[in-house]
Amino acid sequence: MKHLGIGIGWRPEIAGAVEGLDGIDWVEAVAENLCPGHLPDSLLRLRERGVTVVPHGVSLGLGGADRPDPRRLADLAARAEALGSPLVTEHIAFVRAGGELTASPRLEAGHLLPVPRTRDALRVLCENVRIAQDALPVPLALENIAALIDWPDEELTEGQFLSELVERTGVGLLIDVANLHTNRVNRGEDPAKVLADLPLEAIAYVHVAGGVERDGVWHDTHAHPVPQAVLDVLADLAARVSPPGVLLERDDAFPPAAELAAELGAIRATLASAEPPAPVARSAPAAAAPEAGPGYRDRLALAQAALLSSLTAGTPAPTGFDGRRLRVQARSLAAKRADVVAKVAPEPATLLGPDYREAFLKYAKCRPMYGGYRQDALDFARFLLDSGRPADAEARRALARWWKDRAGPRPPGRASRLLRTLTRAA
Repeated sequence: MKHLGIGIGWRPEIAGAVEGLDGIDWVEAVAENLCPGHLPDSLLRLRERGVTVVPHGVSLGLGGADRPDPRRLADLAARAEALGSPLVTEHIAFVRAGGELTASPRLEAGHLLPVPRTRDALRVLCENVRIAQDALPVPLALENIAALIDWPDEELTEGQFLSELVERTGVGLLIDVANLHTNRVNRGEDPAKVLADLPLEAIAYVHVAGGVERDGVWHDTHAHPVPQAVLDVLADLAARVSPPGVLLERDDAFPPAAELAAELGAIRATLASAEPPAPVARSAPAAAAPEAGPGYRDRLALAQAALLSSLTAGTPAPTGFDGRRLRVQARSLAAKRADVVAKVAPEPATLLGPDYREAFLKYAKCRPMYGGYRQDALDFARFLLDSGRPADAEARRALARWWKDRAGPRPPGRASRLLRTLTRAA
């Protein structure tokens, strides 16, 4: 793997701070936030200084039952070429479900959700990774994710699942030590056991990030300082292998540049104090098991659609899942939707003022996300207008104008809404 060094996640909100930090060898940027023909000036200046830029995708959903979307793959490839990147990264997760394989509406999670560690899911993931590798101009590395929920009847441990993935595809690994800590708190998984099972030679780089614990659940927020527990996992990893790169992630509640520099200093100190890596015996691989049989994509599609429907549409919890954890995850998804919609389309939130969050969460309970966050903002505005909100007439007219400018036809009037209600009742 290419030696990257010490890096930080580049975000527009801290672009100036990142440019001013000493000792930054590389940065990582969210791929979906970049346009190849109009790269931010800050990234161009960093590249001119010799700073490597790696695009980090969040929307491929390689762990989903569907084959990867060729358009999304082409977009990711274009970003890698525009940035001159040595690799691209994505996640071992699914982000949407439903559609043709299940003859049901396609649902969007707006979040990275865990795939079951089963033979069915492993075979689908490996096939999807090979499709992605063939479409990308540079190597691909995949990140382990944090999760609040466990799938029932899993057949492999995290380490075994990742090891088999690497063995079958040759894909690189992006190991997020903060996610290993998150899964220790939320799912009882020992980070040391996961690291012992991993093919350490496949590690492309490492993520380090902060979070917060509430009511016994660790929330991987990327908006809090990196805790010592995460640095301890990093030290354990560094005692097993010298990672080609280590990167600090921060996605919200951005601190002053001095605090970012201090966190980077703590990462450097952790790596410097780790004992030199010594040969470590890998745990025994999982016992050979039959390959997934016919219909594996269909089975995975049905399972993922049932889970996502429960999380976003309030349908019953699939058999074997912890209902309490599903409710926590569902609230987390709705809260994230509210936050992101307010960022990508601030007008409805501004018009509603302090009533925005309560109104959006009420909407989210009855309306899953079908087409991404911008479409979600339009659907939310339509929901408000259908219910006669905002209460202030001028604000309501302003929201209707905003909706019409972006969605085309005028929102239905009172007579149209009444006719639609009567038609449904009939």
